[in-house]
Amino acid sequence: MDAGLTPKRGETEAHRRLKRLAVLWAQAQGFSACAVEVNLPQCRYRADVAAYRARGNEPAVTAIFECKQMLSDLRRDNCCSSTARERLRTVRRRRDVLEKHLRVHYPTLRGGESLFPEFDSHDFGAIGHRGYARVVRELGALQKRIHGSTKFECLTRYRSANLFFLVLPNELYRETDLPLGWGALVQSPNGLEQRRKPTWHDNSPEARLRFLQRIAIAGTRHLNRQLEITFDLVQVERQRS
Repeated sequence: MDAGLTPKRGETEAHRRLKRLAVLWAQAQGFSACAVEVNLPQCRYRADVAAYRARGNEPAVTAIFECKQMLSDLRRDNCCSSTARERLRTVRRRRDVLEKHLRVHYPTLRGGESLFPEFDSHDFGAIGHRGYARVVRELGALQKRIHGSTKFECLTRYRSANLFFLVLPNELYRETDLPLGWGALVQSPNGLEQRRKPTWHDNSPEARLRFLQRIAIAGTRHLNRQLEITFDLVQVERQRS
C-alpha cells in the first residue's frame, strides 16, 4: 500500500524528494504500508510520511517521518514547551517590573477611563521605551511558539507512533537541533543514512490499528487524485448501486 507522491500545492521539489526517500527507506525496513500527508489520530497534526509494519506473530510497529529542508522549518516545530514556559514566566516578571516603574515615572500614561486609578490601563508603547518594547516582542514570540511550535513534542507525548524520524539534508543535520526521542535519517548520495536511532514509544494495539486506518485513508485519497475520482463521482456511483 504505497501511496503516490503527488506534489501538494506549494511543496518544493526538495521536500518531495525527502518524502520519497523516507517512503523508500521505510519499505526497505519492512514497513509495507506507507502513505504521505497522513492525518494522525488523536491530534491535529499531519505526518509527512506514516508507515506500518507487521511481521507474522510479532506486534505491529508504526513510524512517523517528518521531512525538514530548512533550519527555520525544523526549529519552528521543535519547541520544548517546559523550557519556553519557564522563559515566558521570567519575561512576564520582567514586564511587570518595568510597568511598575513606568507608572511611577510616566503618570501621564494613565488612560483615565476608570474612576479608580488602580484599574486604569496605561499606554506604555506611547513613550517608545526600547527595553519595554523588546520585552513585549519576546512575550509575543514565546506565546506564539508555545501554542504553535511544539509539534515534535506533542507527537511523542501523545504516542502517535512507536518510532519517530526526522528526515534531513546532510547540511542541516546537527545533533543539538534534534528533538528528544527522535531518530535522524540524513540524505546521502546513496539514499538515507541513519545517524541517530529513535527511542521506542509503546502504545496499544488499538492505537496501531487506528494508525493503519489513517494510512489507508490517505492512500485512498492520493489514489483518487491520480485516477481523477472525485467525491461527486463516488456519490453518483453510490446512487446507482
